[in-house]
Amino acid sequence: MTPSHHPDADPSGDHAADHTADASDDGEAGNPLGAGTVGAEGTELVAGVLAIDAGNSKTDVAIVSATGAVLGSARGEGFRPYVGGPDAAIDRLAAIVAEAAAAAELPLGQGPLVTHASACLANADLPVEERELQSAIAARGWSRTTVVANDTFALLRAGTDAPRGVAVVCGAGINCVGLLPDGRTARFPALGQITGDWGGGGGISLEVMWSSVRAEDGRGPSTALAAAVADHFALDSASSVAEAVHLGELPESRLHELVPVLFRCAEAGDAIALELVHRQAEEITTLAGVALQRLDLLDTPADVVLGGGVLAARQPLLLDAVAELLAARAPLARPRVVTTPPVVGAALLGLDHLAAAQLGGGPAAQAKLRAAYA
Repeated sequence: MTPSHHPDADPSGDHAADHTADASDDGEAGNPLGAGTVGAEGTELVAGVLAIDAGNSKTDVAIVSATGAVLGSARGEGFRPYVGGPDAAIDRLAAIVAEAAAAAELPLGQGPLVTHASACLANADLPVEERELQSAIAARGWSRTTVVANDTFALLRAGTDAPRGVAVVCGAGINCVGLLPDGRTARFPALGQITGDWGGGGGISLEVMWSSVRAEDGRGPSTALAAAVADHFALDSASSVAEAVHLGELPESRLHELVPVLFRCAEAGDAIALELVHRQAEEITTLAGVALQRLDLLDTPADVVLGGGVLAARQPLLLDAVAELLAARAPLARPRVVTTPPVVGAALLGLDHLAAAQLGGGPAAQAKLRAAYA
């Protein structure tokens, strides 16, 4: 389908032929509002955005016009460049992009699909990784410019009315980012315990196991977690669960099932379980508070977007503790749990990019996009 035939191809009547004139070759890699890396040349088929939210477990892709219309979308497997390398991961991503293009009735290989690609990717944690992935995705020729940023930025933008605020994701792991409209960011390496991280579903589950086994063998205080862990996996003891994981009889990934077990024990008043929940609340609040401080937002109204499976479960014990601790540290902060699909945030960042270049993507377009996912 040619641009002139697509109903949302060019709302202004002018194509973005000179949109990339100020884009640098590697364009502030990791900054979701950066200029981006120049990709394909020529006139795009649609004036709009290729939005990519690629998490560990799944990837969502949407093609969105500059007027906010969702022209096509697709979902596929997670983005794991540590499995087979970045090129293989982008090959898998390319198949999902092809599905979205087919849904939008846009042919691949006939020039750039869209004006700009906004790719928010899991496992893009360091600037060197973001820079490499940004260049590799730009080379696919899907858009005239490409920006790659960590996927936590998609959560942040999905939960805010403008690119301003802080987001904490607490899912399998934990991470935090902050963003201001002028492009300033607050970041953490988020490589796990080696970079000071604590918690998330994976971390919490190991803490549950640690406390449970020590309670059984006498090295630690008694806790209801021990019996609850054994009951959950229908084994004799928490130690038996640990042995089953070690011997490969129980997939280690199943330990994530212990997060709701923890909350049940905490709700029943178990002291160790309550301590772990409170520690997770402290970690979430510490991340948010440091990011707010770095961006000079501690003493001004600012959104704190909370997401990821652990937070999206809306456990009152955890959310109440986060609200209380955050109020003490940043009284004007506005915490909110967001369940809007993060691909919306990736698309909104792309529309912000178009709006800054006066190529559409303004408030009406953003409202139309949100309505499509409401």
